[in-house]
Amino acid sequence: MAAEILVDAKSRADRGKNAARRLRASGRIPAIVYGGKKDALAVSVDPKTLLKVLRSESGRNTILSLDLGDAGKASAILKSWQVDPINEKFIHADFYRIAMDVAIRVKIPILAKGEARGVKVDAGILEVIMRELEVECLPGDIPERIEVDVTDLGLHGGIRVSELKVSDKVKVLDDGDQIVVHVVSVKEEAAPVAAAPAEGEAAAPPAAPAEPEVMKKGKKEEEPAE
Repeated sequence: MAAEILVDAKSRADRGKNAARRLRASGRIPAIVYGGKKDALAVSVDPKTLLKVLRSESGRNTILSLDLGDAGKASAILKSWQVDPINEKFIHADFYRIAMDVAIRVKIPILAKGEARGVKVDAGILEVIMRELEVECLPGDIPERIEVDVTDLGLHGGIRVSELKVSDKVKVLDDGDQIVVHVVSVKEEAAPVAAAPAEGEAAAPPAAPAEPEVMKKGKKEEEPAE
């Protein structure tokens, strides 16, 4: 388990979009702390802390120590966050309280290691079907990642969820028959050939070039209710 990251979560009384804009202009973002059979708390946090969490070894599953001021401290994980679609800056975050003696459900990243024999020898392609594994365990037993050694994987070979190596302290929730990774052969699709015109029948005129597709910028996401 990675070391806890301390998060300064200051209480905030002002709510609404205008208050949220002022908060972001000051260098912090609105956030909510909920769960643990306690009332939800409206707080503000430094968005740089979120970046630190997501870049850490355990990522979003990092156990955080929230400093809630007068409300004391609480252990939590970063449950979700929102990013502005234009400038890609954090605009909101949700933290979920946890108890170190109560199991929680989380998703663990899957990492394929090695070069598959079916790729190296038979010129196949390694396809990663599942990139996350859903598990249930105590917060202190959350693995940083699930590693899959694909070195001995031949052409048309695969590894299923049931074959993954996980700790006895971790309960896998995904179906054991699901394919995690496999090696497939390269298949080239032949270009369609136009049928020749029958005798005495005029050839069809060439099709007009397709109009270029106009990419429309999507509507900016609405800001979350604060």
